[in-house]
Amino acid sequence: MRLTRRLPARFPPPGAPCRAGAGTTTPGDPRGGLSRAAPPLPAGPGGEERGGRSAAGSNPGGAAPAMNFSELFKLSGLLGRFSPDGKCLASCIQHRLVVRDASSLQILQLYTCLDQIQYIEWSSDSLFILCAMYKRGIVQVWSLEQPDWHCKIDEGSAGLVASCWSPDGRHILNTTEFHLRITVWSLCTKSVSYIKYPKACQQGVAFTKDGRYVAVAERRDCKDFISIFVCNNWQLLRHFNTETQDLFGIEWAPNGCVLAAWDTCLEYKVLLYSLDGRLLSSYRAYEWPLGVKSIAWSPSSQFLAIGSFDEKVRILNHVTWKKITELDHPATISNKKTIVYKEVEKSPTVDRERLSFPPTRALASSLFSTQSKYDISQVPVSLQYIKPVADRANPKVGVGMLAFSADNCFLATKNDNIPNAVWIWDIRKLKLSVVLEQLCSIQYFQWDPCQPRLAVCTGSSRVYLWSPAGCIVVQVPGEGDFQIMSLSWHSSGDSMLLLSKDHFCVCYLEREEPQAPENEEQTPSKS
Repeated sequence: MRLTRRLPARFPPPGAPCRAGAGTTTPGDPRGGLSRAAPPLPAGPGGEERGGRSAAGSNPGGAAPAMNFSELFKLSGLLGRFSPDGKCLASCIQHRLVVRDASSLQILQLYTCLDQIQYIEWSSDSLFILCAMYKRGIVQVWSLEQPDWHCKIDEGSAGLVASCWSPDGRHILNTTEFHLRITVWSLCTKSVSYIKYPKACQQGVAFTKDGRYVAVAERRDCKDFISIFVCNNWQLLRHFNTETQDLFGIEWAPNGCVLAAWDTCLEYKVLLYSLDGRLLSSYRAYEWPLGVKSIAWSPSSQFLAIGSFDEKVRILNHVTWKKITELDHPATISNKKTIVYKEVEKSPTVDRERLSFPPTRALASSLFSTQSKYDISQVPVSLQYIKPVADRANPKVGVGMLAFSADNCFLATKNDNIPNAVWIWDIRKLKLSVVLEQLCSIQYFQWDPCQPRLAVCTGSSRVYLWSPAGCIVVQVPGEGDFQIMSLSWHSSGDSMLLLSKDHFCVCYLEREEPQAPENEEQTPSKS
């Protein structure tokens, strides 16, 4: 497999003139995987070109990372995953599992399953990969070191609704239909263990980050319980009931010392338990309206962010477990210290002297393509607000997406009432720093695992990158309609996996050093 050629993308030095708008692709390549330069700087509020820190790139010297794209590969079910060690990339096409080298995209192994694959997951050591076929109640496990070896787990009449690896990469946890039990299968000893009465909820199984313990939400005798097991022998460590009406989810803090459990949306309640089952604290922001919608721990375990249906995020501290701030998501941004990047789209201008009939492929591509760029909007800014439908279940209201950056400095949120905006909060100052207003609804966003850099996709053929230095819009080159529905960072932060409904590609970025001093205000200034 041949990767596309590298074309360095550079911004002009600070103060030098540049053209605002997205960069152009090189049309006409039949491979559909051209390299392209990163786009130039966004224009300022008055249409002037930006330079220096407000440049749409993350390098302090005014340079943006060089970006390349692989060609498009077929995919089904958004099933594409980097291996934990970053060496391999797995993707599915119906009943086939393809494993590629993550850097060269050469095919390493090709496996054929018994039916269409509905879920895949790598083992923690990247040596095995499981493929779940829920419709047939079957899980197949494949080995990268020994391609001839494989394992088939058939749950039979009990059915299958969920499957996952244990942290040691040698046990598989299968949840049967109607959540009758969780079956723990050992690949080493071929032994089987059972966990009874698992609760059917959004997140009912949670492992500690070090892989030593697993918490399982249970429902028995019309009451909620949590059981904590030791993963190396699956012995019960603690079993206790929870003060919830209908337990909705559980999640460990990254340090593995505190377990957060939250109630159904009809009852606002967040409970915090220690490893030995003691109730450390209980938090309730209000009583009657719809309650908790999303939860996220900071990587340092110092903060717990709670997204609610009232369009606010409440952050609890790890010392007293009390609220330290409340982050609101208004439809109008009026704070002058908040930067609002607005995506705008325009059709390219074509020189009349170049027009010819019939048009060349390059000319036709440029005539019918649209370009996108970011403009810095003058506050106050009114965002697109959607009033929820009151007589329908699961209304699109409240904060449904939360994510902390890897350095604990930023929090990205999405308010479902304002589906086209991403809110980026500075946790050091507990203030709103940036709002990204997109043309389409936000489908997914994820932080770079190595530095404060956020990637966003909106179901279009563009990917959006933000860092403390600015933001850019990158058009994925190639022919056809590549609608990015999800994305995933490589563990090194050097590449991203971009997923559409039927295809995927890999975006390669140059490594860049984190920057933006803590004591410096992030405000745009004229060059």
